[in-house]
Formats: sequence, structure tokens, C-alpha cells
Amino acid sequence: MTATAPKTAPGIGRSETAHDVLSPRQAQLMQLTLDAPATAAEGDALPPFWHYLYFNPQIRASDLGPDGHETLGRFVPDFGLPRRMWAGGRVTIDAPLRLGERAQKVSSIRAIEEKTGRSGRLCFVTVDHDFSVAGVHRLRETQNIVYRDPPAPGSPTPPGTPAPDDAEFRQVITPDPVLLFRYSALIFYGHRIHYDADYARDVEGYPGLVVHGPLTATLLVQLGLKHMDGRRLTAFDIRAMAPLFDTAPFTLEGRRTETGVTLWARTPEDTLAMTVTLHGAQ
Repeated sequence: MTATAPKTAPGIGRSETAHDVLSPRQAQLMQLTLDAPATAAEGDALPPFWHYLYFNPQIRASDLGPDGHETLGRFVPDFGLPRRMWAGGRVTIDAPLRLGERAQKVSSIRAIEEKTGRSGRLCFVTVDHDFSVAGVHRLRETQNIVYRDPPAPGSPTPPGTPAPDDAEFRQVITPDPVLLFRYSALIFYGHRIHYDADYARDVEGYPGLVVHGPLTATLLVQLGLKHMDGRRLTAFDIRAMAPLFDTAPFTLEGRRTETGVTLWARTPEDTLAMTVTLHGAQ
């Protein structure tokens, strides 16, 4: 794979700022979506990765593309590559956000790198999202996004990486259209691959609805927190490797490490869909 874009690619350094009040109601709706009681209350720590429920861009319908996703050019430059894939990233936590607070999110494009691989042009974008309350930094999410052309019709699916066989604990997830629709609504995200089965299959070429990468990451982190053995979560790394679909259950698995927990999502074909590593401190 060959890199072609210079470090001074247009868009690097671009930033935008958003403010939001972390309403307990939004967190309660997320709890209900995950089939849990709606117990979230003002003052509670926002669970890790639930910041996706807030700060979402206010995008007019006329500014959406045919796929229901925001057209490129407002914040992220338009690379002429229509397919967007969330590839993961890293979250570092100084202190949790808390429900009821008015928080600020500053998003900055740190890097843009264009490469050419066997599947054609790819563009890798790194965005830092910094969250603070009353001028005090709370956490940072570094987000990795890949833009590419759709695969050619009939092109083979690359072989997956086999999932580990040393899990200490596991949880089976059965995704369905209602779960994916409700999560899309909660994060105000219109990408049709998550709720429009005909579009996902006939236009994007997927076998079914695509499970949101951030939703899978949220579920993995939630499972891992049960096995942190009293450690405080300080950071976690996410790597999205392959999509999951609503066509079959998938499995969340993990094991403890010396400093936290490592987890992965196993596809129905026993390959890796995502890995998450939790880092903790006593």
C-alpha cells in the first residue's frame, strides 16, 4: 500500500466546537435500548462511549447524501470516496462526564493520509475530539475514519482474522432492526446501512443491516467493565476489523490482563469483527 497525500493535505487542522447539556433522559433512552432499567439520574457518571448520544451535528435534510450520511465538505473534506467506515481509535479519560453538566466538545482534524491499495484509493482521516466542562478537560476520543470507493460487484470478501480461543467470559448479542434503528435515532445518525435493509443489500452490497461500530464498541466496553477487578478505567483502544450484521447473533468475548481487560467481537464465521483493550489504574 502506497501513501500519496502530503502532510499538508487540505483540511488538516480544521476544527469545530459543539456544546450540549448531558440530559439524563437521553441516557435513560439508551438504557432502555439496551434492555436495562431507566435509572440514569443527574450527577451520575456518563458510561464510557455514551458521549455518542450527545454533541451530534445539526444537519439539515438537504445536506444529507443519498446514503443518509452528511455530505462531505463541511468539516471533513470531500475526497471523492463515497463509502465511510469507522475504524476505531482511542479514548483517554481524565475524569468522566456527568449527567446534567453542560459540556464542550472540540473536534480537530489531526491527519489525512491517502493511500492506494489492491482495492483502489483509500483515505485515512484522524480526528481528535476533546471534551471539557467549565474549561476543565475530561476526556479525549481519537477517531480513525476510512473513506473508499464501493467494492466492485462480485469482488471477493477478504479473509478474516481468526478470533482468539482463550476467552474467560462471553456474551451473545442478537442484533435486530429495532435495536439498530433506536441507536441510530439516539445518536441522530441517518446512515441508511443501519436501518434500511433494501438499501444496505441492493446498493451497498451488504447481506443485511450493519451493526454500528460505536454500538459494538459500547457493548464490549460495558462487558469489560464488569471484569476490571476494581481498577479505574483510564483509557481504551478500539480497532474495527470487519462489519457485523443483523442476519445472525455474534459473540462478545474477553479475558483479564495485568492492567485491564482485552475483548473482541466474534463474527458468526469465528473471525474478528472488533477488538477493544481496556486500561485501568488502582
